[in-house]
Amino acid sequence: MMRFSTLLKHPADWMTGAAKGTGVVLTSRVRLARNLHREPFPGWSTKERRVSVLERVKPEVEALPEMKNGFSQELDGLTSLQKQVLVERHLISREQAARGEGSAAIVNRKQALCLMINEEDHLRMQAIRPGLALSEAYDLVSSIDTQLESNLEFAFDHELGYLSACPTNLGTGMRASAMLHLPGLVLSDQIAQVLQAVGKLQLAVRGFFGEGTESLGNLFQISNQSTLGESEEMIIRRLERVIEQVVSHERNARLKLFEDDADMVFDRVGRAYGTLRHAHIIASKEALNLLSLLRLGAELEFFPPETGGTCDSLLMEIQPAHLQLHSGKKLTPEQRDAIRAEIIRTRLQSLDSPVMNDRQENGDWEDPPETIVDL
Repeated sequence: MMRFSTLLKHPADWMTGAAKGTGVVLTSRVRLARNLHREPFPGWSTKERRVSVLERVKPEVEALPEMKNGFSQELDGLTSLQKQVLVERHLISREQAARGEGSAAIVNRKQALCLMINEEDHLRMQAIRPGLALSEAYDLVSSIDTQLESNLEFAFDHELGYLSACPTNLGTGMRASAMLHLPGLVLSDQIAQVLQAVGKLQLAVRGFFGEGTESLGNLFQISNQSTLGESEEMIIRRLERVIEQVVSHERNARLKLFEDDADMVFDRVGRAYGTLRHAHIIASKEALNLLSLLRLGAELEFFPPETGGTCDSLLMEIQPAHLQLHSGKKLTPEQRDAIRAEIIRTRLQSLDSPVMNDRQENGDWEDPPETIVDL
């Protein structure tokens, strides 16, 4: 099995921005909630029953071909810092990190698949892929679900579908979501209008770390809210259509901003570059917001194309638990801010100043603006 240190050394493809098509949609994630038949949900269960469920489920998950040589660890065998790193990498939930005996996390080598045992439900399975790839993520996690269901009896009702600890997960038990980078809509003050339209379609909009978190770095997570009464394919198709519309709005907003006030956009990106390249103390929130502008600059071709991937890697590396693990000790907030600035300066030291080329200054873009269609 993979060690924790190995897991950290090899970031997943969806963490690095290296895959194509991640300009606006960074990642797609599909999660399935499942519970064992005739077993109380983890929140109502005794410690002994949770351990019993773990002993039944963990070997089945580890035996899956997709999980070969992956990372498998019971939560009470991890430090609080290690658990927080897994949360920052979106591999386990904050709720899972708070659990101990009777809970486990199993991640495949590519970190595309992660299964949580005894979180809110007995089993939470998730697949993460780069870009807008919800169908691909669903196929991955659905294959795991099918294999496990051949050996484990899941709680299922012919009217209500899969039973879960939370009523909002009844039915398919599926949550599909995409993480979007929307600086154009934020800078042009259109974000509230677009997100309101998304909310009217019974979709949820959340921040960087999901439910109950704020949007940092102009990153927004859009997901389905209903899981009952629709098939998985229907939910994914509907979500993809809305996300494609939001992507279209974002691309239009970027083009319009540049056409209307190129100097303002270039100035914002230039100031972000200057601060990130030279700051010696930088807080997490400010760093994420400035990296967002740097990433926008890469999309607008002020920087080499690989700059966007560097920004995506840094989004993970500068999180508090990652910084403390990097330093090998517990850090005060002030120490974290100094080390965060140092890491960013080091990673960006070879990045030259932003350049607005002639084609951009003349407004001569290869892709004409798409027509904005109402959500």
